[in-house]
Amino acid sequence: MATPHNSAEPGDFAPAVLMPGDPKRAERMAQQILADARMVTDVRGIMGFTGAYAGDGPNQGRPLSVMASGMGMPSIAIYAYELYSQYGVERIIRVGTAGGIADEVSVGDVVIGVGAHTTSQMNELRIPGTHFSAVADLTMAAAAKAAAGGDARVFTGTILSEDHFYFKLPGQLDALRAHHVLAVEMEAASLYGVAASFGKAALAVLTVSDHLTKTEPPMTSDERESAFQGALKLSVAAAFAA
Repeated sequence: MATPHNSAEPGDFAPAVLMPGDPKRAERMAQQILADARMVTDVRGIMGFTGAYAGDGPNQGRPLSVMASGMGMPSIAIYAYELYSQYGVERIIRVGTAGGIADEVSVGDVVIGVGAHTTSQMNELRIPGTHFSAVADLTMAAAAKAAAGGDARVFTGTILSEDHFYFKLPGQLDALRAHHVLAVEMEAASLYGVAASFGKAALAVLTVSDHLTKTEPPMTSDERESAFQGALKLSVAAAFAA
């Protein structure tokens, strides 16, 4: 049955969904990695596609879906909730960009977010009297890390999910660096919370597109598209980890 935000029918989604934020990127990703891809939803311009994985290796031909999330935690929470609860999806992998924070990461690196701190209240009331820990599925995180093959430009650690894109509290970045938080983005903590509520799996694999504490030039739009391939490879490995 279709939902208020998704016009797909039961069975239209594969067990694993790759989820970039940008609908156009979701379309390009589907064209790149899926054979016989078909659009299964486009409500509010948020496009979702399902097809057979077209890459090499043992997972070739297995069903896989790609769907955009839009920007921010409320948006991804809506789509993840409906995918998990109405469409039988078991695994969602956010494939996106992030701003670097830690000294050890640089523009162009890939971050596997095993845990997501947050300044949002999206998870605040999930468990009364308890600070909810937003963590990724470790099986998928391990599969993504293994697919990196020892690549020194792939990092595993915690990230920060923010509601604000431009606003930062005084001293916040220094404290995050001191605690070795790798990068900041706007969706993962909420995705991890929704996954936990359904006993499902979630992971964020992020390309560092700019750096907030080092003087490195940000990626151009073209550079983002080419650098994005590394994160995509790891995300596919995570999607088929179960």
